[in-house]
Amino acid sequence: MDVNEISFENLPKAVAHLVSEVEELKLLVEKGQAPVSPQKRVPIGIEVACRIIGKAKPTVYTLVRKRVLPCYKNGKKLYFFEDELLEWITNGKKKTLQEIEKEALADFKKQPKGKRK
Repeated sequence: MDVNEISFENLPKAVAHLVSEVEELKLLVEKGQAPVSPQKRVPIGIEVACRIIGKAKPTVYTLVRKRVLPCYKNGKKLYFFEDELLEWITNGKKKTLQEIEKEALADFKKQPKGKRK
């Protein structure tokens, strides 16, 4: 279709042509891209784990011995996964005063009026 041919009468034809062109471009883009595969979890050593959580090696060994820190052992070597270490850090979050007050208020509202002290 020639660009100069677009008029009110052939507007539906022009729109249909554009839709088909966009569909063709979409197919070309989809074929050109490699399929997205899930990322592999790569184990890391204790040195990298120490840097991620900001602790010294002896402290990490102590946390592992107490079974506080998530880890894997193969032979004498310890392995960690970065996502598990970050989750471990997140789980140790201290609540703010606002969060504590909000929880206390929610618990107070849950109690029946007769049981409130």
